[in-house]
Amino acid sequence: MKDVEIEKTRIDKWLWSVRIFKSRTLASDACKENKVKVNGLEVKSSALVSNGNIIEVKKDGFNRKYKVLKIIEQRVSAQLAAPCYEDLTPEEELKKYDAWFVGYLGKEVRDKGTGRPTKRDRREIDTFKEADAFFDDENEID
Repeated sequence: MKDVEIEKTRIDKWLWSVRIFKSRTLASDACKENKVKVNGLEVKSSALVSNGNIIEVKKDGFNRKYKVLKIIEQRVSAQLAAPCYEDLTPEEELKKYDAWFVGYLGKEVRDKGTGRPTKRDRREIDTFKEADAFFDDENEID
């Protein structure tokens, strides 16, 4: 069989085949909810995509941006899917939730046998956390 280069395919099929969505149904639903744009225009799941198109996808609170480098119609492994697109998502978009988790160290720990904090202890803890949350490097005290 001759290896034929495909020029166009449906947007939902391409998004599924390069593993941006776990299923074609999820890709189709995203198109229906106007979460997918091709070259700046909201598209239906039946819209055709070709090489060089810029695709914007709103998924999991992120606004991702991709450039189509190769059209495929069948789902492939992540290693084979990677050369089919170029990720153009800005770095600040990828890291926008990092600031939300700053200072999160997990569960708070108290020494064994000290019991629950008293009301006074709780107020001191809250005051300490509030002061730490608003502390920035520019206002650092020497």
